[in-house]
Amino acid sequence: MSLSEEHAAALSPETLVVAAGRPERKHDEPVNPPIVLSSTYFGTGPLSDGDRGYGRYANPTWDPFEEALAKLEGAGLPGLLYGSGLAAVSSVLSLVPAGGVVVMPSHSYSGSLVMASELADKGFIELRTVDISDTEAVKALISPEGGRKADLLWLESPTNPMLGIADVRALAEAAHAAGALVVTDNTFSTPLVQQPLALGSDVVLHSVTKYLAGHSDVVLGALVTSNPELRAALLHHRIIHGGIAGPFEAWLALRGLRTLALRIERSQASAAVLAERLSTHPRVEAIRYPGLATDPGHQRATEQMKGFGSILCIQIAGDDSRSGAEAADQLVRALQLWLPATSLGGVESLIERRRRHTAEPLSVPENLVRLSVGIENVEDLWSDLEQALKSLDS
Repeated sequence: MSLSEEHAAALSPETLVVAAGRPERKHDEPVNPPIVLSSTYFGTGPLSDGDRGYGRYANPTWDPFEEALAKLEGAGLPGLLYGSGLAAVSSVLSLVPAGGVVVMPSHSYSGSLVMASELADKGFIELRTVDISDTEAVKALISPEGGRKADLLWLESPTNPMLGIADVRALAEAAHAAGALVVTDNTFSTPLVQQPLALGSDVVLHSVTKYLAGHSDVVLGALVTSNPELRAALLHHRIIHGGIAGPFEAWLALRGLRTLALRIERSQASAAVLAERLSTHPRVEAIRYPGLATDPGHQRATEQMKGFGSILCIQIAGDDSRSGAEAADQLVRALQLWLPATSLGGVESLIERRRRHTAEPLSVPENLVRLSVGIENVEDLWSDLEQALKSLDS
């Protein structure tokens, strides 16, 4: 690719997201990387490191996205693109030795929790879950008195869906002192809002499906690390377990990445407006958004993030005729602009009651509704929410 490390280091993230991963500047060559549809590549003799060889090992269409994401996360090595976020989760969990200990947020992406729980049920790992915003409680599980120290600390900040904020730097230091690796799921924040490698994480995970691709039309995952040994191990797992991305999906993800800065700027600004208004609405029993000064994670988020993201959660109050969960369901049904669907991070605003999913932790309140704010006009979004909330009184 044409963007040197020195030049990339001098550019702002808002520029990098557009400039990174471009082809070399040659006369009459395209400015955008092409899609390469091939399952195999010419070659003679034994394969060596770096040879493409076969479609499960590498594809030229992956390279631009992997380069761009690595530069955005401040990594010294190309990222690794996967066929889904859970394929990336599986790759990270493969780093844990047999019988090893994983410390994970009790509130985090349900797919990660389910996968880790299933491994624990089979005796492959020991899983310890904890409120990741309680720094001392996390440290106690990393290095318990008389117990085995953790092998992997899994961070998610903000957490899904409770929006808890972890002290990434302090917890990474504690984990490293115990000899543990640290992975941070940075899906909610994106590298434009938070850079976990700079805060001490060893590996950064993304569901590319969400903000990075940004248009709700691909399913992909990615990992980024600056550690050559870790990257080699993760790459080996991707090759052997086949969790690879399709070239067309990789191309779409890179195209979506180009507008990330604009999408984040718009959706964050709208989320802040909506959070302030919802925080005083009589039908909203509780709200979580780290951008609110009253939020328990506000100070910590201010110190380690460059913004507060575009996800907010509210709990809907019930009444004499319905429970909070029933009121939340009615709210979702009454909306006309917000889309009642799972996932997040797309250009469209999505909303759902999270406990409708059987895999969601039981500690997530039944009446909790997660809102993923898109790029629509904020007054239109508010008008739709307002009329849906008003419908609960009729």
